[in-house]
Amino acid sequence: MQPFLNTRAAFWTAGAVVALALWTSACPTMTYPLYQADWHVSTTTVTWIFAAYPVALIPVLIVFSDLSDHIGRRSAMLLGLLAELAGVLLFAFADGVPWLLAGRAFMGLGVGLSLSPASVAMVEFSAPGKEGRAGSVGTAVSSSGIALAMLVGGALTQYAPFPLHLNFFVLAAVIAVVVCFVAGMPHHTANETSTRWRMRAIIIPRGNRGVFAAGAFAFASSFLLGAIVLPLGAKIAHQLAGSTNALVTGALLSVFAAFIAVSALLARRLRPWTLVTVGAAGSVAAVWLFVVTSATHSMAVFLLASACAGAAYAFDFAGGLTVLNTYAAPHHRASMMSGGYLAQGVGAPVLGWVVTAHGLPTGLLTGAASFSVFFGAALLMGLVMLSRTRRPGFRVADGVAARSAPAAQRAADGVHETVDRK
Repeated sequence: MQPFLNTRAAFWTAGAVVALALWTSACPTMTYPLYQADWHVSTTTVTWIFAAYPVALIPVLIVFSDLSDHIGRRSAMLLGLLAELAGVLLFAFADGVPWLLAGRAFMGLGVGLSLSPASVAMVEFSAPGKEGRAGSVGTAVSSSGIALAMLVGGALTQYAPFPLHLNFFVLAAVIAVVVCFVAGMPHHTANETSTRWRMRAIIIPRGNRGVFAAGAFAFASSFLLGAIVLPLGAKIAHQLAGSTNALVTGALLSVFAAFIAVSALLARRLRPWTLVTVGAAGSVAAVWLFVVTSATHSMAVFLLASACAGAAYAFDFAGGLTVLNTYAAPHHRASMMSGGYLAQGVGAPVLGWVVTAHGLPTGLLTGAASFSVFFGAALLMGLVMLSRTRRPGFRVADGVAARSAPAAQRAADGVHETVDRK
């Protein structure tokens, strides 16, 4: 198909792909309790269904992180959207757990292929001099995707027929429409390369590994919060906070998405190591507020926990991502991010197993205790880096020695040149 979208329309189409990626990733949230009630699926199984998404996403990020640089943003987004569509349709027609596991795997594949090129395309199709706007708009549309999953899913689950299926047919229809618009985008953008695609090894330049570890812990912390909210949020709202209406539950969970958006805007004004530190502290507070929800059965505490989790998620994500973007080789950044999804892919099933074996309150208490160790490590590393920024010769903007930054950059450049020659 020949391109028919102008630059502005292409920008917003890429934004729609970002929103759809997050909507797709969270779309089963409101139906998980129905699978448990109607199909007698255990919480462990629900969290394994949830985990199939990051498990499929991780190898895509590692192997195909720079695919769009070689085949074009449009082609990569189309491949991702078609995989998302396949996953959503598997949920729409599902009559058993194997369908759901396969559907989540296709969703992970689709998001892995489409999200990164769509985010890059938003920058490339921005008006001259307004490229920075793409980040804030991208955060807003991604959080709106999560909110749509909660609100549309909640409304259709509560008030429409076929509550186990209609939600996914509606999402499939939206994906199909966006596919048509993506097909009308320009074939290529200026920043793409004409070289053939090939796998690249993950390389962390020497001298940056401690800094990278701090960023990776912060980035992964956001996904551990997601491992509580997305697979178990509806169950917490129903069983512990007393919500019996799926739309109300969806509205409550959308607070999580709303605070991601608001906090992401605030995060743009804060330095990376401040984000890492505040995000880690907020993560600890959020998981223990969910424990308090289980003890008090309070809707107000649940709202506070969701808001705190959303803010902490935004700070963890922004702080960790900034560090990784600063110190990871450009063509390895998506691969580095796979650690966050790995934390989610491991944390969710383990938490689900505890909930199935010992009940939701015990599961939340166990999750809060174990996740807090991880968040505490991120907090400690963030505080160490914050203290180093106060020493002479350190650049406060990113928390690293100004004199060492050029050397680190030269090392990274040397690594790139070596890899590119092979």
